Amino acid sequence: IAAPKEANTTKLSEDQFLCSICLDVFTDPVTLPCGHNFCKTCIHHHWSIQATSQCPYCKQVFNPKPDLKINIFISEMAGQFRQSKLTNSSQRQTNPEEVFCDFCTYPKSRALKSCQECQSSFCESHLAPHLIIDNLQTHTLVDPQRNLKCMVSRTNISVYV
Repeated sequence: IAAPKEANTTKLSEDQFLCSICLDVFTDPVTLPCGHNFCKTCIHHHWSIQATSQCPYCKQVFNPKPDLKINIFISEMAGQFRQSKLTNSSQRQTNPEEVFCDFCTYPKSRALKSCQECQSSFCESHLAPHLIIDNLQTHTLVDPQRNLKCMVSRTNISVYV
């Protein structure tokens, strides 16, 4: 008897919903016969400046040019992703006390510690080097702080991200 499959808890990442032409979340996504997806306006513009109708990703040529229809499934998923991105962003703005890891890309993880020497805040996975590398183990780790202070002058450190 086969073991039951575990629930897939992997979060969808932004790059699954990005058009490789405009590098933004899909708007009116279409699927080419080769299987690659693009925004409808992006692929039409790309084809208008090219001699042939080919996939910008895999270079497969389409003759005649395919009649592209909006991929409803990808469109709905991209819309949900865009909405969740806005919701997460607004939730973070409503809790000004929360500090996020300076090294995470989307989605940002909560910081566990801030390092006075590095002038940065770290989540659990990005904090690991401070716990195992000899030179970093001497750094002063403090509870997550939004405005890190210089250990000598006790003034705020300006961190540019």
